[in-house]
Amino acid sequence: MELNSSNVACNETVAWIWLSSLQPPFLALISILGVVGNSLVLCVFCFQRKPCSVADVYLGNLAAADLIMVLCLPFWAVTIARNYQWNFGQLLCKVVNTAISMNYYCSILFLVLVSVDRYLALAKPMTPSRLRCPKWARRICVVIWAVGFILSLPAMLFRGVNFVPVVEVEACYLVYPHPAWVLQRNITMNLIGFLVPLPIISLCTFHMVKALKNRGVVIQPRVQTERKAAHLVLTVLAVFLLCWTPFQLLRFLNTLDYFNLLPGCLWEHILQIGNELATYLGYSNSSINPFLYVIVGSHFRKRARGVFWSLLHPRRKSSSSVLTNATVISKCGDSPKDNRITPLTLRAVYPPLTPHIVRRSL
Repeated sequence: MELNSSNVACNETVAWIWLSSLQPPFLALISILGVVGNSLVLCVFCFQRKPCSVADVYLGNLAAADLIMVLCLPFWAVTIARNYQWNFGQLLCKVVNTAISMNYYCSILFLVLVSVDRYLALAKPMTPSRLRCPKWARRICVVIWAVGFILSLPAMLFRGVNFVPVVEVEACYLVYPHPAWVLQRNITMNLIGFLVPLPIISLCTFHMVKALKNRGVVIQPRVQTERKAAHLVLTVLAVFLLCWTPFQLLRFLNTLDYFNLLPGCLWEHILQIGNELATYLGYSNSSINPFLYVIVGSHFRKRARGVFWSLLHPRRKSSSSVLTNATVISKCGDSPKDNRITPLTLRAVYPPLTPHIVRRSL
């Protein structure tokens, strides 16, 4: 979904016109599905009574990144329907495309963090780590958002609304100060968006699958919960790679085209149409993820039912939330001795507890 000044002259093909006619309804569809699905996921994570785990924090931020991205797609749906005439001003041209660029970087980095968290939960469950504390997870997420913004700065700096004489429209497209910026963008996307995260995700996935095959620990309820979360994470990772790998391959081919290794206008047509198709496949990932949570995540379905039940019946509160909060607080200790639930811990979490209730719960 990019209009560059260097390829406008090579766009007028039957395939390109056919593709442009399908883009607006497809973008509208994934926008509607993505907004509804990711909004519901964020509602579950925000309103659940059980405190968010580290995986919840990362998946919640992933849903937020997907939601921001699908909210930006209607601008392009309208623009493509009007033959790439951008009517939303210079500021939105920069903001919308910066947000779309941020989504890709933030999504893959959040998935890397989720993979590392599941690896620590399954392969090293007895090793205390600050990485498995929700407080530290939130701090890391702030850093990820900042990194995504920095990597997307070229979109903010070089995107602009300019008149394109060939098609006679005011279009929102990239105008790099030097052609080498195209090479820089492709290399950054390939490295940070694929080649660096892929080995980390693969290594964590290997250890997760190895731990899941260990049937000796299935009896423990906590391990069963971790296994369910790991299955969901593995599915989300697989779908992400399925949706975004073609985009990465097209970026690599675009780099070859930069060096004129594959010259010719026919190749330019194939590259541009392939890039559009791969981009839309990647965008569809943002609307698929919420359905994966519902279909694969049995634990998520239970929490979703609990959230909507509590919203419909706000006066009914679960008495088990006290022990849950105490358990989560104890997990963030820096040493093994902090992982004990004591009467003092319970009083700190919920002061109104009377002594006989404390003794009974212990």
